[in-house]
Amino acid sequence: MTGNELNAVVLKRVEAAPGLMILQVKTDGWDMPEFKAGQYAVLALPGSAKRTELSDPEEKQADPDKLIKRAYSIASSSRQNEYLELYITLVRSGELTPRLFALEEGDKVFLAPKFKGVFTIDKAPEAANLVLIATGTGIAPYVSMIRSILTCHDNRKFAILHGARHSWDLGYRAELSTLAVQCENITYIPIISRPDEEESGWTADTGHVQKLWESGAIEAQGGYRPDPSNTHIFLCGAPAMIEEMVTLLSTEGYKEHKKKDPGQIHVERFW
Repeated sequence: MTGNELNAVVLKRVEAAPGLMILQVKTDGWDMPEFKAGQYAVLALPGSAKRTELSDPEEKQADPDKLIKRAYSIASSSRQNEYLELYITLVRSGELTPRLFALEEGDKVFLAPKFKGVFTIDKAPEAANLVLIATGTGIAPYVSMIRSILTCHDNRKFAILHGARHSWDLGYRAELSTLAVQCENITYIPIISRPDEEESGWTADTGHVQKLWESGAIEAQGGYRPDPSNTHIFLCGAPAMIEEMVTLLSTEGYKEHKKKDPGQIHVERFW
């Protein structure tokens, strides 16, 4: 396998909402390596690949023979290696996502043979409760975590707080809502920031996702109060949300996890 070979195939492509896509890819002629829930994969296409009609014109013509590579968090379970699932947002002026959004099932794509990242579920103790806070496509690594390790009716509690502009931008909402009904130890709380733009109305929480923490939504809906002694918190998404949450949590006794100084706050800064 050469470094520039298109070595994977699009297995499934689902447009979750305008500008949001769930993409499943499988390796072509080689074995899918193992990964840890929370890690990311690198996808690539050459500059010669076509762009979706929804994209903006490129300011600078891409090199047709050079691969354009970007990292995307994995949403699929680490327990299966049949395919990778990725949750991707269209950046209309971007280099790679307009090309990814033009892909169809059966098309070839480059997949880096190693998965990377330290934003992994094993950074938290196995007995710790988990609060997973995300905006937008930052929900992807949490879907992988839930799919990989969730055991219903276990003593370990999971709370997923997901913020987006609109209800249709809340990727995996149906799956997570169903799990919250089926599993007594999982709480899923979505929130949107632009309720006035909802065509069918929105009766749940509104505002930014950090508001859910400040309002005590986990205790109100999940029946327990997170505490630094028994809870680890993961943050993934908009930089402003992450920085606000780190500051807020630090006043409550949480501290950011570092390799040589373990803490209860785990951060994925992918911007």
